[in-house]
Amino acid sequence: MSQLKKLAGQTAIYGLSSILGRSINFLLIIVYTAYLDKAALGAFTGIYALIGFLNIVFTYGMETAFFRFSTRKNLDPAKVYHSSQSLLITSSLILGSGMYLLAPWLSEVMNYPDQAYLFRWTALILSFDAILAIPFAKLRLENRAIAFAGAKLINILFNVLFNLLLIIWIPGWIESGNLEQGFLGFQQDWGVEYILLSNLLANGLIIPFVWWRAGFFRFTLEKEIIKPMWKYSLPLLFMGLAGVTNELVSRLLFEYVLPVNYFPGVTSREAAGIFGANFKLAILMNLVIQAFKYAAEPFFFRQSTDKNSPQLYAKVMHAFILFCSLLMIAISVNLFWIGPLFLKGAAYATGFYIVPVLLMGYLLLGVYFNLSIWFKVTDKTSYSFWITFIGALVSVAIIVGLVPVWGFMGGALSTLGCYLVMTVICFGYGQKFYPIPYQTGKAILYLVLAFALSYGGFYLDLQSQEMNFFAKNTAVLIFLGLVVLLEKDQLNSLFSLKKKKA
Repeated sequence: MSQLKKLAGQTAIYGLSSILGRSINFLLIIVYTAYLDKAALGAFTGIYALIGFLNIVFTYGMETAFFRFSTRKNLDPAKVYHSSQSLLITSSLILGSGMYLLAPWLSEVMNYPDQAYLFRWTALILSFDAILAIPFAKLRLENRAIAFAGAKLINILFNVLFNLLLIIWIPGWIESGNLEQGFLGFQQDWGVEYILLSNLLANGLIIPFVWWRAGFFRFTLEKEIIKPMWKYSLPLLFMGLAGVTNELVSRLLFEYVLPVNYFPGVTSREAAGIFGANFKLAILMNLVIQAFKYAAEPFFFRQSTDKNSPQLYAKVMHAFILFCSLLMIAISVNLFWIGPLFLKGAAYATGFYIVPVLLMGYLLLGVYFNLSIWFKVTDKTSYSFWITFIGALVSVAIIVGLVPVWGFMGGALSTLGCYLVMTVICFGYGQKFYPIPYQTGKAILYLVLAFALSYGGFYLDLQSQEMNFFAKNTAVLIFLGLVVLLEKDQLNSLFSLKKKKA
């Protein structure tokens, strides 16, 4: 119980910072939908899908390798830190330079003619992200959650301030006559350009602070450390590529596979903007999973040598499914007011119906992360590639097959389908190589019921907003009631333990 409480506490700190930070960042979608056109939102969706994909290439699984090798008793954690950080700096310079030179070609391939500067900025953003990966991982490994959270929040605040300055304030000052036209080369017709530029400036400014908080590092590449780390992380690179394909490919490919005039009066790029904006409504689930990963990954590795670790992993999984199922229902049934609050414009409401599917997809991604501990602690990381590669194939097949037929729902189902397949395969192999006593029957029951209640509440429609709110949220109470009924013994044990301590 104390270990679960420790993990919950760490997750709460990461979660608070992530939710606060992402909530601030999420408010930018209000700015984008209010001040930029749908084509700019489509460009934002496509380019950031590319950034998400290439982020994996630039870091190539070195974070997880850092956790694994820093917790080995025969290695000096400081040497692991110095070598892994030095390796990432070197590779970032090489990869970033290559992408910078290829920017004109990328701009043509992705249909952004004469905008090579977008991909030069993207190369710098990716390089900055990569050289921050190991210092952030070191803060997590050392349980310095507050330092980690503080750095992330500062970065997000910088990003938000630059977005507001470039998208709202400077154009307003120019329009009011307080600044001259062309101030500092300001371009009135830019949209996604200022989103990327804000990100670039924010990431560049945070580097010295993060390096200072993580501690001094010495540039060194020790072969006896780098070689086994590379062998361990290489399958994770391919796993990451396949995994990010699963997560982002629908947003990256959507505008290219959607038939022309599928949505009357809306271009394919504008439809991609609507699709990408609705992905943002599933952000709360993604935040919880991200916060959980920040806390759980180093926690899982530290506990891996304990003989009771399988039982602990099972308890963590069960608690995770309960919490995230409840969250999925709460978001889904309240989309009728959450959606319009954040996405300004009636066009975006046409995609609200896919959000419960996206929430379930993200939930299954979290389940997969829990399950994946077996190949990380047994050093069988090669399985990770094949599992995620199969998921990527499923994702692409669904996008190509269903987006031309079902539009937004086809893209959402690609997310759900690939994570469902990955979860099933990972569970099967995990129980073979590293058995963990998960409560599988209950987990399936909770997930199926949560999905049904989510859509039941979403489609329930009464005459007034007040009646809708109370009627729809009965789905939350139904789920809570079932949890109390089925988890009665565990809850009694928990509360009796608290009484004894009191």
